[in-house]
Amino acid sequence: MQVLSAAEMQACDRLTTERFGVPSMQLMRNASAAVASFARAQFPDAKRVTVLCGRGNNGGDGMMTARLLADAGLTVTLLLLGSSDGLKGDAADAWRELQSARNCRIDAITTEGDLPQYSEALNADLIIDAVLGTGFKPPLQGLALAALKWVIGSRSPVLAIDLPSGWTADETRRRTDEPVFPADAVITFTAPKPAHVFSELTRRWDQPVVVAPIGSPNEAIISELRIEWTGSAQNLFHTPRKADANKGNFGHVLVVGGSFGSAGGKAGAPIMTSLRAGTGLVTAAVPSPALTVVSSIAPELMTWPLKANDAGQASAENLAPESLAALTKGITVLVIGPGLGQSDDTAKFCIGLLESTTMPVVIDADALNILAGSPGMLSALTKEGRIVVLTPHPGEMGRLAGISTIDVQEDRLNVARKFAVENRATLVLKGARTLIAHPDGRVAVNTTGNPGMAKGGSGDLLTGLVAGLLAQYKEDPARAVEAAVFLHGAAADFAVRDTDERTLLATDSLAKFSRAFRFRSRTDRGYVWLQGMPSENSAAKRSREEAV
Repeated sequence: MQVLSAAEMQACDRLTTERFGVPSMQLMRNASAAVASFARAQFPDAKRVTVLCGRGNNGGDGMMTARLLADAGLTVTLLLLGSSDGLKGDAADAWRELQSARNCRIDAITTEGDLPQYSEALNADLIIDAVLGTGFKPPLQGLALAALKWVIGSRSPVLAIDLPSGWTADETRRRTDEPVFPADAVITFTAPKPAHVFSELTRRWDQPVVVAPIGSPNEAIISELRIEWTGSAQNLFHTPRKADANKGNFGHVLVVGGSFGSAGGKAGAPIMTSLRAGTGLVTAAVPSPALTVVSSIAPELMTWPLKANDAGQASAENLAPESLAALTKGITVLVIGPGLGQSDDTAKFCIGLLESTTMPVVIDADALNILAGSPGMLSALTKEGRIVVLTPHPGEMGRLAGISTIDVQEDRLNVARKFAVENRATLVLKGARTLIAHPDGRVAVNTTGNPGMAKGGSGDLLTGLVAGLLAQYKEDPARAVEAAVFLHGAAADFAVRDTDERTLLATDSLAKFSRAFRFRSRTDRGYVWLQGMPSENSAAKRSREEAV
């Protein structure tokens, strides 16, 4: 799913009407039907609804939504912010149609001083924000700003049409300093805008941000942003495996990492990386002192003992040609870094292993820091077109790029894109809204995941998923990486339902991988959930239908 700028979305609407013959009024009707349906499904107990409308097309969507909800038997209050005189185009037509609605009180508020007269409207079961939409340019002012201050005093949930009023559609920051309407759910149309995938539009991270189709053909959805949504890659693994499949069809991943010595160790990291990604075979190559710990976790996991140095880390002695040949024979994807350590001897082994192999590689954790200390190494690895995937957190990204962590976080999109293009690598920049930047300049944004993932082991799980899907879908490595990031966050979102953000462990997410693989973000009504999850019943129903 492409992400469109505000200007591109407006162009899409024009193209839909002018070239493909869908009247703009029909688009508005479709949008309002989607909002009304979503409102009733998401807020089923809402009987009294207040709709706040601006004078533009976003307000027109709100007017038509109000009429549909009123016709369905809900008690609706619609407040137009501004005079109805001078309404234009589709919004004017929507206003005229609204006059015949039943169960709907309609008022126009022309001055800020009028708002206190409608305090009872704040006690509704649901408030729908249809004040400002994609075309808004900050700052919020006048009646719209007054309405914001008025709405903040309500305890009612707020559903935003298109965007919470005050947000700019092209925003790529997580937060804004401008005044914005609160939202407990957001529904937009056709395609997401940057703010839908980058920004914190809702009061909580698990509240829905949904895209509804309204009739624009795919040919009209055109963008030059080169930004996509990771959830589109779900289709990659929703195709059932062939009945005669065997383990050789799904690759062999070699995980190189781990340490175990008198000063402590990280034997758990390569274990976490090795489990439940659907790969045909997985071998964990770890220093021999860690072998007993690693081999005791899962009987399915194959192991390989590496010679260890005094620190209990992998030694450069493992670079002997015959040892390397035996270690890497038949390997589809190499993973290096989880729990590896960074001693000089281990760094030599890491660099030597990378230089002596050509298969796709996922570089994580300690191996990233070793790579950061070896200028020119990355360019050499990718020179011949080798697939190289890096999975840094912001601190590691700063070391790789030679900038501060603050600089990374202030411009994540451009930092990630520039680094991936210049180094011909695939970069997974972890964090809230993980980015996957590809060598060709495309960037995918992930919207699954939650704050409970800020725990040891989460990154190791992600690395394993990336490698596992690369091994299984080697013909489409870009989507394989995107799908892995999406799955990782979705599993954690399922897991946090059974626990909470503070006590969630990486192993809790691991236990939900199966549900994440089965999950569909598109519901049977065609809505795509960018953030949050549809009800269990809806997801299960769709899964059953697609299995038939």
